[in-house]
Amino acid sequence: MKPLSRFKCYSIILPAISVHLSPPSISLQHPRLYYVGATELRTNPRVSSSNLLDIVNAFTAYCYQRDLPNAMKALDSMQKHRLWADSITYAELIKCCIAHGAVKQGKRVHQHVFSNGYEPKTFLINTLLNMYVKFNLLDEAQILFDQMVERNVVSWTTMIAACSNAELNSKALEMLIMMLRDGVRPNMYTYSSVLRACEGFSILKQLHCCIIKVGLELDVFVRSALIDIYSKWGELQAALNIFDEMVTSDLVVWNSIIGGFAQNSDGDEALNLFIRMKRSGFWADQSTLTSVLRACTSLALLELGRQVHVHVMKFDQDLVLNNALLDMYCKCGSLKDANDIFTRMIVKDVISWSTMIIGFAQNGYSLKALNLFNTMKASGIKPNYITILGVLFACSHAGLVEDAQYYFKSMKVLYSIDPGREHYGCMIDLLGRAGKLEEAMKLIHDMKCEPDAVTWRTLLGACRVHRNMDLAEYAAKKVLSLDPHDAGTYILLSNIYANTQRWADVEKLRKSMRDGGMKKEPGCSWIEVNKQVHAFILGDKSHPQVNAIYQELNQIIWRLKEEGYVPDTNFVLQDLEGEQMETSLAFHSEKLAIVYGLMSLPKGKTIRIRKNLRICGDCHVFSKLLAKLENRSIVIRDPIRYHHFEDGACSCGDYW
Repeated sequence: MKPLSRFKCYSIILPAISVHLSPPSISLQHPRLYYVGATELRTNPRVSSSNLLDIVNAFTAYCYQRDLPNAMKALDSMQKHRLWADSITYAELIKCCIAHGAVKQGKRVHQHVFSNGYEPKTFLINTLLNMYVKFNLLDEAQILFDQMVERNVVSWTTMIAACSNAELNSKALEMLIMMLRDGVRPNMYTYSSVLRACEGFSILKQLHCCIIKVGLELDVFVRSALIDIYSKWGELQAALNIFDEMVTSDLVVWNSIIGGFAQNSDGDEALNLFIRMKRSGFWADQSTLTSVLRACTSLALLELGRQVHVHVMKFDQDLVLNNALLDMYCKCGSLKDANDIFTRMIVKDVISWSTMIIGFAQNGYSLKALNLFNTMKASGIKPNYITILGVLFACSHAGLVEDAQYYFKSMKVLYSIDPGREHYGCMIDLLGRAGKLEEAMKLIHDMKCEPDAVTWRTLLGACRVHRNMDLAEYAAKKVLSLDPHDAGTYILLSNIYANTQRWADVEKLRKSMRDGGMKKEPGCSWIEVNKQVHAFILGDKSHPQVNAIYQELNQIIWRLKEEGYVPDTNFVLQDLEGEQMETSLAFHSEKLAIVYGLMSLPKGKTIRIRKNLRICGDCHVFSKLLAKLENRSIVIRDPIRYHHFEDGACSCGDYW
């Protein structure tokens, strides 16, 4: 054996353990060299090898057992004796720190593996990078990344994904460019991460071209990410084209395309794709069912939602699916089903509670919503931004001004929640409904965020109710300055003019709309009968049973008039006279849908209508009287809230 150099390291090779001692601590008087397996140990004669091995063996065992407290004690002992384990063992310890959210301990591991000149492998540094990203310590991750001598595709992808998740979109794209300049080739995970950082359609198209160039466009992860981002930008046809480019053999891609259409409120196509998926032999998972429930929710298809519920039962007590079910039943107006699920849920999070609170509020049960909020607080669940929004909505639609003001003023103090535009909107709506228009104006001026078009439109709606022309015109100008092509504001102001017989102003507004190419959205109502959706538009005569519907509607109106119904011509928004006014009211889309429901659904079955525009006062009175006359429950969901008509009354208490 050759003489040993003063500056060489001496090793005892042990299976699966690599323990290192720094050169200054090595005595050269009695060097010994043993070969066992394929790992190295530098020994110090002043400390017995068995003691060193005991320390390292204990440390390794604790790391693999995920025993964090004892692993950290063993790490302190290793640090004291200048010992190191192998990279895989440290990686296990770092994973343990991540699982326990142990930031302090994770930083100690980082300090240890870089101490006394020890140079960890790139694999281990990448694990540390991932740890800092998981702890949302991006500055620490960036510092470590900048110090790396060698960066591989995992290093770059970890940082790009971190920037994308943190919505540091420009930085994520810059890092992709730096990665390419560094000669590192992005992989499918890199592209699927950076796609989420696209802030414009042009950048998305450039990235898509790069992906095609390197041949990754058909990779499952990349394809799914492309579908997701095109859907996010509302380019549903492009997303569908990517999906249809080849036969899809992966459920992840199916979930992306179904979810894309569901999130863009195209429930029809989402359901069609779900049917295609089932026919292709795929089984729905939690992600699929969540999207399908969202599609049912957007279309208010209660019966189809109940069929999906059967599939959900296979995933017993899945919190995300149960929350989606709650939302579907609430938004389809079936509070009994929603409450049954909520009561049976073993685990409830803040989303579960918030969904039920908002569900009660939107369906007109404001006091139940507020009582549930008190129960939620008693259970120890902390309210979030959405919860308080539901509470304010409940107060707004019940006229509880003082309660709403208390919750609004205390949300920051009690729950550390800063009021957002939606919270201000609820308060402005509440004050406006209560006729406190000056207070509503003051609140708008006191907003910490700049009032948007929706805020001013809310005030405009209140001005219509209380016929405050001056303030209405002021609010309308504010809306149109922010959104010059908002047809809804022109219509609302036109309605205000019509209600005060200012027909010349009405015509002037309509001319402005025609000149600007703006059109009034026609009132449309939908009803589900025998798993088919039937749509009705004001004055529409395309339905196969239109003659029978019109005949039945006329008979119902005469019967209601005998019960005291008088058509409210204040809701006629044209310069008509006498019987012309009543005829215009008679054929509103919700009336046609309700009559078709009476004709088609079994006696006693609830009639459920979805409407694209807010229900007018005349249709509201019509529905109340008809529900009593026919001893029938009628539920109408408009963009603002849900109306449950029973026995001559509405759940909104005529306050909508």
